[in-house]
Amino acid sequence: MSARPLNRVMLACALLACAGCSAGTAGTGGAGVAAGTGMRVPLPAPAHWVGTWAASQQIPEPGNALPPAELRNATLRQIVHLTLGGRELRVRLSNVFGTRPLRIESVSIARPVSQRTGAIDASTRTALTFNGRAGVTIPAGAVYYSDPIAFDAPPLSNLAITMYLRRPPARETSHPGSRQTSFLVHGEHVSEATLPGAKRFAHWFFVSGVDVLKHGPAAAVVVLGDSLTDGHATPNNSNTRWPDDLARRLARHPATRDLSVLNAGLGGNRLLLNGLGPNALARVDRDVLSQDGVRYLIVLEGVNDLGTATMHKRLTPVQNAALVRHIIGAYKQIILRAHAHGIPVMGGTIPPFMGSTYYHPSAATEADREKVNAWIRAPGHFDAVAHFARVLRDPSDPHRLRPAYDSGDNLHPNPAGYRRMAAAVPLSFFTRRARRPAAQ
Repeated sequence: MSARPLNRVMLACALLACAGCSAGTAGTGGAGVAAGTGMRVPLPAPAHWVGTWAASQQIPEPGNALPPAELRNATLRQIVHLTLGGRELRVRLSNVFGTRPLRIESVSIARPVSQRTGAIDASTRTALTFNGRAGVTIPAGAVYYSDPIAFDAPPLSNLAITMYLRRPPARETSHPGSRQTSFLVHGEHVSEATLPGAKRFAHWFFVSGVDVLKHGPAAAVVVLGDSLTDGHATPNNSNTRWPDDLARRLARHPATRDLSVLNAGLGGNRLLLNGLGPNALARVDRDVLSQDGVRYLIVLEGVNDLGTATMHKRLTPVQNAALVRHIIGAYKQIILRAHAHGIPVMGGTIPPFMGSTYYHPSAATEADREKVNAWIRAPGHFDAVAHFARVLRDPSDPHRLRPAYDSGDNLHPNPAGYRRMAAAVPLSFFTRRARRPAAQ
């Protein structure tokens, strides 16, 4: 991963550690010597940044984009759901798909008091800075971190990010499937607690991550996926995607409560070809490897590759075999790239989707799914397996989703199904390895 500059807290920890070394404490396993006592005392753990929330970015399709006039002289308030808590954080803004520099005049954060209205607790409103300035110009194709800011963010809490744009971008960078209400009004209203008459929509724009400063073994779990991971069929503002459920499960377990979950799901995503957004292989660097503090990866991809391949035509046996081979090849590439960075990878088996009202899969499609899942389950490929297909399938018809877990389209689970998916993730994947601070 790329090196990141030390902030003041990290520098202080580094200086303290060096002071301990000069006092003859090198090799003492993190213990220093208290001056004048000869007693060993533990040194503070190094501070490092860990992502606590993330969203994958794409060019929004026309139905999910905002008309340019809407983003002229506009205040945009967006709410995100954090996983790890912290007392110092930074926000990552994105112009990854912009074709010209994006100017944002001001940004602030606060605790929201209503996800329905977008009202914030004004006493918590904190202005962000960028290189000490209130505004920032983000080059085309780039992301930009805010300066670190003191802010009390409890675990599993919501955070409101409010920004003001004087001019619209040349092209929008967005996460269309936010499942979270955002608010937009014209004029500069960043500091206001309420936004009366705000336009509402369930998309995020220009925000791609929030990090918290942590000590000790805190780290991030990235989930790379499609609409099943993005939470299709969950109610807005409910935070009931399966990665949300997994984050709550990890927070309850003493051995995993210092892990965040970063949702890198993108609706319609495929391994092999671009869909509504970039293909999964093209997203690995930005959405996985560049995440701060990433230590683990879970992959659930492939249903859209299987579905779209036979959506409008039948494949020959040779073409079916090639499709399976290419999907497995993509998995191998993701595993290789993650392992090169010391990141173990869990593979999720693809749930059944026979009867899908969108894809209309055939028996051959189902056979391909089973071949792919057999490879995922086989030893020596992924480092661990989440048996999503097993826990979601209908016992009386294993080629279909269990009715109690089906959202109604025979493809996407409902919230109960997503909870079952989160419960199927083996916690041993996170606890059986020696824990250490994530590399920076």
